[in-house]
Amino acid sequence: MKRVSFVALCVVALAVVLFSGESRTAEAVTCNPVELAPCSPALTSSSPPSSACCSKLKAQQPCLCGYIKNPSLKQYVNSPNAKKVASTCGVPYPKC
Repeated sequence: MKRVSFVALCVVALAVVLFSGESRTAEAVTCNPVELAPCSPALTSSSPPSSACCSKLKAQQPCLCGYIKNPSLKQYVNSPNAKKVASTCGVPYPKC
């Protein structure tokens, strides 16, 4: 069960990476893929993202390219579900 939770968390983190195409803003953002945990259900199934997921995804948007470049997270961030979640949340997929 712990492994499934970790994988889901990694999926969420990767989703964030894929959806962040903008550079850092003046506001400091702490990049932490664990912050995307609310997105796990949407990333691992066909369920829509929750408002909490979208909020976290938007907050982590400046970190998405870093997540994409992380070999441990890349497979999750590049997944079709991750792109679908980003689109549903109105977060542009990054071009890194």
